[in-house]
Amino acid sequence: MTPPEVTQLDRISLLGLRVYGRHGVLPRERADGQEFVVDAVLWLDTRPAAAADDLRLTVDYGGLAERLAGIISGEPLALIETLADRLATECLADGRVCEVEITVHKPDAPIGPPCADVTVTILRGRT
Repeated sequence: MTPPEVTQLDRISLLGLRVYGRHGVLPRERADGQEFVVDAVLWLDTRPAAAADDLRLTVDYGGLAERLAGIISGEPLALIETLADRLATECLADGRVCEVEITVHKPDAPIGPPCADVTVTILRGRT
């Protein structure tokens, strides 16, 4: 009997992407903006790229960083939940990506009491 094929996925992580954006509910957040930090963890099968040693067979994380930065610095949104969802959608636009976890950090969130960071983390996959 042949053992079952391993179907675990590999991860590509893009951590600490720092981009200036104008997201938030308060008018001053939209006017002044602030730095956002994003972590993106993608699950996919990297074996074809590894076997061929070919960037075209995997996610080009440099290109992905540029696309995510464009979303963060682009259209202002009220909620970082919405921002996280748009970033996840961009990651899943690459058909090789099966699942993505996005964390949006808003370290300068104007919440009153001192706080080191505010984050929203979402997990999205193919349906």
